[in-house]
Parts: sequence; C-alpha cells; structure tokens
Amino acid sequence: MEQLLHYCWKHKMFPLKPLTTTDGREVEVIDPGLPNPDAGPDFFNAKLKIEGVVWVGNVEIHTRSSNWFRHGHHHDAAYNNVVLHVVEEADTDVQTSRGDAPAQLILKIPEEVKANYGQLLAIDKYPPCHPVIPSLSRLMVHSWMSALQTERLEQKTSAICRRLEQCNGSWEAACFVTLARNYGFGVNGDAFETWAQNVPLLAVDHHRDNLFQIEAIFMGQAGLLDSATIPERYRKEAQQEGYFEKLKNEYHYLAHKFSLQPIDATVWKFLRLRPQNFPHIRIAQLASLYYRRKAGLSQLLECDTAEQLREALATGVTPYWETHYTFGSTSCKTEKNLSPASLDLLVINTAVPMLFAYGRHKAKEEWCERAFDLLRQVRAENNYIVRMWKQCGLDVENAGDSQALVQLKKEYCDRKNCLHCRIGYAYLQKSGTGG
Repeated sequence: MEQLLHYCWKHKMFPLKPLTTTDGREVEVIDPGLPNPDAGPDFFNAKLKIEGVVWVGNVEIHTRSSNWFRHGHHHDAAYNNVVLHVVEEADTDVQTSRGDAPAQLILKIPEEVKANYGQLLAIDKYPPCHPVIPSLSRLMVHSWMSALQTERLEQKTSAICRRLEQCNGSWEAACFVTLARNYGFGVNGDAFETWAQNVPLLAVDHHRDNLFQIEAIFMGQAGLLDSATIPERYRKEAQQEGYFEKLKNEYHYLAHKFSLQPIDATVWKFLRLRPQNFPHIRIAQLASLYYRRKAGLSQLLECDTAEQLREALATGVTPYWETHYTFGSTSCKTEKNLSPASLDLLVINTAVPMLFAYGRHKAKEEWCERAFDLLRQVRAENNYIVRMWKQCGLDVENAGDSQALVQLKKEYCDRKNCLHCRIGYAYLQKSGTGG
C-alpha cells in the first residue's frame, strides 16, 4: 500500500479537510517535490508551509512511522534533510542521525482511490495520450523525434557551459567533469560531479606519468582514504593488505604539497548498487583512463566513429581492484572493464554532447552534424522510459531515438506539458479532450 501512498502524495490527492501534523500544526503542500527512484528520501525538493513557515527539503513516505527505524534512516545522513514524514499510521516519533525530529503527517488514502488502484497504476504507467500513438504518421513522428534529439543536446550543452564557467573556461576540465558525472551512471552522478570539480587537474598533471599517485589523489579527494569510510568488518583486512595505507600516506604527502581538501564521503551512495558500480571501482577506472591520456576532449574530437569512441573510453583498473570492490573486501579476480552497454552510455552522455557543445562554441557545424551521426551509430538505450514508449507503439532504432524519447518523457510528460507536445496536439485533435 506504500506505493499507493506515494501516488496520492505525488498527485496531491489529499482529503478536503486541512492537513495537520501529528502535533497539530497546519500543513500546506505547495509542491510535493520530485520522485526519487534511487536510494535516499522518496521525494526531493518539496516545498511546504508548516504553521505559516515555508520549508524546502525532502519528504519520506511510509505506511507506518516505525518503518523509519526499521529501514535504518535514523543512522543515515542522507535523511537529515527530510522536512516531512508522511505516513498512513503514526505509531512512533522519528529522529534523524543529527537528532532532529521531522514533522509527521498522517495521510489517509481515500476509499475510492483504493477501489480504483489498478486503474490509477495503469494511467501512471503510460502517458494519457498513448492510445493515439499507433495512428500517428511516420513523417510526424520522425519530425518530432528529430526536434527532441536537438532539444536534448541543447539541454546538455547548457549543462556543459555551466561546468565550463565553473572550470574557469577550460574545455578539457569541463570534459573531465562531464565524463566523471556520467561515471556515476545516474545514482552517483551528482557526487561524481562534485568530486571532479574538487580534483585539481593542474596538480594531477604534475604526476600524470604515475598511475599510483593519480589514484591516490582521486581516491583521497573522494574522501575514501579516511579509515572511517571502511566498514568495521573490513578495516583489519585493509590494514593488513597495506594498499589502503600506501594510498593514504601518498595522498597525505600530495595533499600537503598542493593544499588539497577532500569532499565529504557521505555523498557516495552504495544502496542497491551492483558492486561493479561502487565509487571505488569507478574512480579506479577514471584514474586509469586519465593516466592513459586517451579520453580528453582533444582525443575525443579526433574520433569519427562510435567504435573509435568506445576504444578511447575503454579502461580497466589497477591490480588491487581486480580482487576488490572496496578496501579490505576481497572478491574473485576480474579485470573489471567497462561493459559494452556502459561504454555506449559514455558515448551518448559524454562524447556526443561534448562534440556538439564544442562545435557550437567554435561555430563548426560539421562537428554538430557528426554528433547526430554518432547517435545513429549507437544502439538504443535499454531503460524503463524507452521500454515504456516501445510498449506504446513507438519505434526505437538507435541512441538518437532513445535520447529523443527520454527528452519526451522528462520534459513533456513529467511536466504535463502536453500543449507543447506534437503527440499531445494530435491527441487533442483526435479526441477533443485534454491529455
């Protein structure tokens, strides 16, 4: 029933009487926030007014208050910014790891909503306009998909330009930050971008011929060379192996030399991650990639095909990480190379946008055209958004198509922007009703 409670909160399906916290304070929901499909609070950036005071923060939802403790949120710093705990049954007060007590709101699911649960899930699974999709002309679909591809690349160009400004106009540094962000593969994207902005590439370049020193700076700046970040059950093994201590000592020397400060290690997420996606492995791969000097902006610009880009972006790990996923935790020996699917995602989300953005900057239309051509050379992504549109009847032949459909879902469907969507327009013309 918790999923239905999420649905009611997301769509603001509240009772007619005023909402109040368990201690009697009146609540006004200005914005329920953005749903979070990954680890952490259920809704980000909600905007609420509690007893006349505006709060902006995260919202967590449970069927019972006690699930807060059952799920370990009272020990997890990721839940310190929760401003409201929404529950169907308040059976206890809750507390964050800082000792704060988030306000709690009891939200009862209307009986008619429970009765129509199946229908609500079906509506939430597909966009309301999906019945009209099979009747759309191929010309209209192709035209709209092309426009959406361009929109998506323009949007990514804007993000790259913001990074460029933060990197004091250095395109190579902006490329590194963009690449690092995409090494987070969604879940740790923000953390990797924060980390990359905190990596002093000019300092690293003094030691670019020494992979061990690059890895020491990369791991150290990530905050992962603090013994407290190693689970207690692995600390003794990590000390006995010696590699952690060697990296830590090297980082202390380099940190003193270059006045380095690590980021807060609590930004890294591990929950529901496959071990090969752990930050330690991704950072070790980035260190090897940086050492090989094959994935900088100048090298990526020289690639004419998607296969050349995959080769440039392919990387592995140092010997220690072939038998570890974190410090002190041993595993079977594997090379831990990037999978073909991961390489394709890096081509789609790093190489192609950088080529497009730099082409716009240099007014080189041929580079922008090459970006579109590269998308056509890469297989379509296989994610829930693409699968949904396939089930609705849209053809997905390559990464250009899948990027267009991601743009359609995020910028039109999720924002209820039907009046500016060509499919929404076709639906309105056909049915004469709102989408």
